[in-house]
Amino acid sequence: CLIRMSTNLLISVKFLLAKKRSMAMSLCGIAFGVGFLILTQALMSGFQEFFIQTILGTDGAIRISDKYQDSMLHVEATTKSGDSTRFYNVDRSNRQFIEGVEYPDQIEEAIMTLGNIAGTSSVLMGDVGVQSPLRKAGADLLGIELESFVKVSDLENQLLFGSIADFRDTPMGVLMGKKLADRLDVRVGDSVILYFENQAQRFSVSAIYETGVSNIDKKRIFAHMRAARSLFGKPHGVSFMQIAVHDRDQAIEDSLAIEAMTRHAAAPWQEREKAWLDVFKALQIMAATMVISIILVSGLGMFNTLAMIVMEKTREIAILRSMGYTRHDISVIFVLQGVIVLIAGAVLGFVLGAGLTYLVSSVPLQIRGIFTADSFVVQWSLLHYIYAAITAIVIVTFASLIPARRAANLVPGDVIRGTAS
Repeated sequence: CLIRMSTNLLISVKFLLAKKRSMAMSLCGIAFGVGFLILTQALMSGFQEFFIQTILGTDGAIRISDKYQDSMLHVEATTKSGDSTRFYNVDRSNRQFIEGVEYPDQIEEAIMTLGNIAGTSSVLMGDVGVQSPLRKAGADLLGIELESFVKVSDLENQLLFGSIADFRDTPMGVLMGKKLADRLDVRVGDSVILYFENQAQRFSVSAIYETGVSNIDKKRIFAHMRAARSLFGKPHGVSFMQIAVHDRDQAIEDSLAIEAMTRHAAAPWQEREKAWLDVFKALQIMAATMVISIILVSGLGMFNTLAMIVMEKTREIAILRSMGYTRHDISVIFVLQGVIVLIAGAVLGFVLGAGLTYLVSSVPLQIRGIFTADSFVVQWSLLHYIYAAITAIVIVTFASLIPARRAANLVPGDVIRGTAS
């Protein structure tokens, strides 16, 4: 069996060398297709992963906000005896909301029983005006408990100027986004006045941060919870609670459990950022489709080449059949030609994909908007190579099977009489 397989392989190589230029073109097409498919998936998944990490580091995995009451729909039915029966159903689309979280400590105690919850932090939020010595602007003031908030966010690692220690030791200190600080022309140590309705208080800029999310960096100011309560005149309750989890993919299930336990709306990061996640998904599919077309064209070229070999090698095939080669052997010979090109193309594609991914990751690129990046962000994943290989296998298999079947169906007598088709 091994001898017959090695003989089949030698014959396959000989047939391939007869069309080496055409097969080389197909091999290059497969290599480029596999390589660029790996590159595009590494780029798309890299930027998506970076975006997710940015979101989790700023707004947390789950956000608990307003308390709600479900509205009840009812349907009446009459039984055969004439009795009226009323059925009730919860209408989730018509909930009645009560703004804010009134008892955050009780909610924290309840949700910490869920195994996936890593931490919670209460936040009091309101729209304020900010005035520096030179300019004024609108902003969102977030009152936080510092020690708990740094456990559910990356705020401590996002500081550009100043330190978290200065903010901790300054009761009337604030952390300000870089874009807002630039707009107000303030630096660390400068004083600003925050005003809310008829209240106004002076604060000191303890540090300046940059999350990379433009809408956050130009709007958010963080202050200590006690200072925010004083400015807003709100002695108890908070606007929302920010939650960190161990397994981010379980956030949807956890949010449903939290809603059932607390009767408060709980929004997982997948729902909050659904629009952007759909954009990334669409871009991934579009990029993959464009690159797969390269492999598809190469597969069609291989199909053409193998079909030509079948037509040109009919006498050789007839001789092999007369020597005792079965239809299966002939089919294997032509399939092996596709396998050889596939393996060589996939290996070259893996090398090309890894090289391109490494080179692109070092190319400088300034992105500012939904996140901030100074170079192309790539994700190294074995799955990208597996997906690319599977794609090439499927296309090359289909390109090889039809010519292989046609070669196997040739009848030696018809070839000798010149009637083979």
